[in-house]
Amino acid sequence: MFNSITLATAAIAASASIASADTPNNISNFVMEQDNSGVQAELETVTATSDGVVEIYTFHKAELGALIGSEQVQAGANLDVDINFTRTNTDAIAVLKVEGETVDTQKLDFN
Repeated sequence: MFNSITLATAAIAASASIASADTPNNISNFVMEQDNSGVQAELETVTATSDGVVEIYTFHKAELGALIGSEQVQAGANLDVDINFTRTNTDAIAVLKVEGETVDTQKLDFN
């Protein structure tokens, strides 16, 4: 009986590490409408499978524009990610890059 309990415990531990390895890359729970008076994008939680970067670009008529801010993120969940940026009169887009590849984007609308 001891061996079956040990094997069951090992199987549960192994499945937990597999699940954590499958963590998606995403920008989640972000503030849909940003405050235009500020110069900071509030992204809340950013999850990445490896170390990466969130870059903020101007975004107008579905066109990616100039890079206006960025913040490094670490593998795993990064809580309360706020990115300072150069003020702009257009909307912006947050781009999450992991290992040089774009893995998620979120449009930021300024009121």
